Amino acid sequence: MKTKLYVDSSNVISKIDDRLYSALVEHLGRSVYDGLYNPNSTKSDEDGFRTDVIEAVKQLGINLIRYPGGNFVSGYNWEDGVGPKEDRPTRLDLAWKSIETNQFGLHEFMKWTEKTGTQPNMAVNLGSRSLDAARNLVEYCNFPGGTYWSDLRIKNGAKKPFNIKTWCLGNEMDGDWQIGHKTAEEYGRLAHETAKVMRLVDPEVDLVVSGSSFREMPTFGTWEETVLEHTYDDVDYLSLHRYYGNQENNLPNYLAQSVDFDEFIEGIIAVCDAVKARKHSKKTLNLALDEWNVWYHSNEQDEQVKPWQEAPHLLEDHYNFEDALLVGSLLISLLKHSDRVKIACLAQLVNVIAPIMTENDEIWLQSIFYPFMQVSKYGRGEALKPLFESPSYDTKDFKEVPYLDSIAVYNKNDGEIVVFAENKSNETMDFSIDLKEIQVENLIEATQFSGYDIKQTNKDQKMQIVKNDKVKLNNHELEAELSPLSWNMFRVKVEQ
Repeated sequence: MKTKLYVDSSNVISKIDDRLYSALVEHLGRSVYDGLYNPNSTKSDEDGFRTDVIEAVKQLGINLIRYPGGNFVSGYNWEDGVGPKEDRPTRLDLAWKSIETNQFGLHEFMKWTEKTGTQPNMAVNLGSRSLDAARNLVEYCNFPGGTYWSDLRIKNGAKKPFNIKTWCLGNEMDGDWQIGHKTAEEYGRLAHETAKVMRLVDPEVDLVVSGSSFREMPTFGTWEETVLEHTYDDVDYLSLHRYYGNQENNLPNYLAQSVDFDEFIEGIIAVCDAVKARKHSKKTLNLALDEWNVWYHSNEQDEQVKPWQEAPHLLEDHYNFEDALLVGSLLISLLKHSDRVKIACLAQLVNVIAPIMTENDEIWLQSIFYPFMQVSKYGRGEALKPLFESPSYDTKDFKEVPYLDSIAVYNKNDGEIVVFAENKSNETMDFSIDLKEIQVENLIEATQFSGYDIKQTNKDQKMQIVKNDKVKLNNHELEAELSPLSWNMFRVKVEQ
């Protein structure tokens, strides 16, 4: 099978926002407790943070952390998580039917982001609470001092403001499962008024308004239109969420879900632009895909978990190799839409549908860790519009799906072209990269992630990215063999 990618460094989609490589940390299952924070672990530091997890997060290259949810935030009183730990109340978390001890709260989260080199993306509760709690939280976090809430922050040990600049206005407010679920009209009005008071406290905050929870919602599209009619001029981003699974055990159809991902993103862009035109606005609204991942392995197990436990085992998907292949394709889709998708949060980060897992004092990295790590590390700079030739296939849900999924990134600072390529077929692929318009110096690196059974997990930690020796660089064309069902990366040094 022959395929070809044409690389044109002048055909730029967009500069890639560093926040495209972000994640969600929610008070759910063992994400925070046992994951980020475990004072009883031998791997934890003086603050109770697991140092092995911190190192893994750094290895992933995560930029922004959305916190504290997720469904959890719609029933959360942020004041419960500040002040002396011995005075913090233990609460029922109705979202996940768990016990929340509040031993990890706002100050702990901010200290954890400092240690991981990440930035905070704070969600406010617009479910059980309203704009008053939101404006107080912004004052607590960002106002220098001399007021009740800012002075309370100082009293609690943070003299300098946290200066949090990215904020989510609630979470999945269109879903009836959400605490404080609202109609689009109700939420749109509340989000407008909340945005107004938050910006009165800090005019420099970036705000994310909640879009539909998923594409199959009966209000999908109309929800966004109604909400944006109220908030288009108030916010900077519209959120969207998307999860995938292979419940039917149909590999070709599963790997083709990246087509759905593309269509989903492009549909939301069309809605935003329609509202822009209707409002005669000069502002282009960007997207925050602040929840995306594979999620289905743990569904049956979660039904057996007894309610009202502290840090129960919930949403603990053990990802296999086919999941890693899909995640690789979804990452390529994000790069293809980097002109409008500026924030993307892998949901989640540790233990809960996550690339990083902990068990007692051990840590293991899931299959999806590896493509995410590579794209996060090397997918910086400018995304180039992909033009490629590839045979295609049909599935139950999709037609003419290319066997090749690929995109190039031009990193001017490092003077290199990086190509990500996935072979979705069961055959070896003869892949060539046309670099004729680019002055090539040498091949820096060629790697592949392949050769595993599609149902194999990385519980034994034997998965690894290895060198691809079947690569030739002749003048301005790179030729390589892509193994069946493989994730690949090529880095080429170019003249600047």
